[in-house]
Amino acid sequence: MTEIFLSLIGFGNVGRGVATILLEKAERFKNKYGLKFRVISISDSKATIWDESGIDLREALMVKEAFESLDKWVHQMSPLEVVKEVESDVVIDVTNDMNAWKWHMEAFRHGRHVVTSNKPPLVFHFTELIQEAYMRRANYRFEATVMAGTPIITLLQESLLGDDILRIQGVLNSTTTFILSQMEKGLSFEDALRNAQKLGIAERDPNMDVSGMDAAYKAVILHNVAFYPVSFEEVRVKGIGEISMKDMEEAKKKNKTIRLIAEIRKGEVSVEPKAIGRDSPLALYGTQNVAVIETDLLGKLVIRGPGAGIRETASAVVSDTIKAVREDLEVGAWNM
Repeated sequence: MTEIFLSLIGFGNVGRGVATILLEKAERFKNKYGLKFRVISISDSKATIWDESGIDLREALMVKEAFESLDKWVHQMSPLEVVKEVESDVVIDVTNDMNAWKWHMEAFRHGRHVVTSNKPPLVFHFTELIQEAYMRRANYRFEATVMAGTPIITLLQESLLGDDILRIQGVLNSTTTFILSQMEKGLSFEDALRNAQKLGIAERDPNMDVSGMDAAYKAVILHNVAFYPVSFEEVRVKGIGEISMKDMEEAKKKNKTIRLIAEIRKGEVSVEPKAIGRDSPLALYGTQNVAVIETDLLGKLVIRGPGAGIRETASAVVSDTIKAVREDLEVGAWNM
């Protein structure tokens, strides 16, 4: 049995989802993988719990639920201080902190693996992060940044090694799909957005979604993995805010529907609303995501699944954590 020490940074919905899975499946992870996970620090936006003997996850979840913060167990530590001082094997970042790349780098310098659902580090600092991880022989895993638990990153990194990627097209933002689906039924953009917010599909501030920026972040990450790092300034982005009922009606007359489509080719990334045939795999409804990957050898491969959700995103984070430590253990055994 190998014991793995974890630092969990971010204890919102996804962070609590990760903690819940670690609790629920502890025995399975021991029996199937020979791994015992011990969470030794948890950080939310106000405080950090730190206990080298292991944190009682049930108690942490109850405290967060009751008090909405961990500051009842007061350790005033920044994420940067956590990765420097807490002796964890894996740092799990499930925040949306734009500056998280700085403490990802610091974690690598301390020989720690990093697993994240946080997109901006992979969009704006991909090269230096990947190089630092490689130099320190640390694992950097980020499946949850695109399509939640649907394993498109793993597919590109590990399963298509002999193929040249020609193009990736995708519907990568479920909020816009829901809004556009509602507009097809006759609702205005404003009413469709309000419905999405009431159902918890859209955030109170929906700008990242409706502007196309969230999908653009994901598209850049896919380009970075499939080809090479691209500057975000080179990405063409147009959101759905200007789509009118007239646009929807015109598409309907042609037996088409409008979706926010990300298109990724070597050196080119765009995100914009497009009219597509109703028989297209991109003509999604609901909150799923889809990507069509075209390669020289395989042709077209369609990967479809949940693109959002607490347990879905937490699933990818936990899977990445297992992969990171198993890969490390296998390398260590090989070198013995």
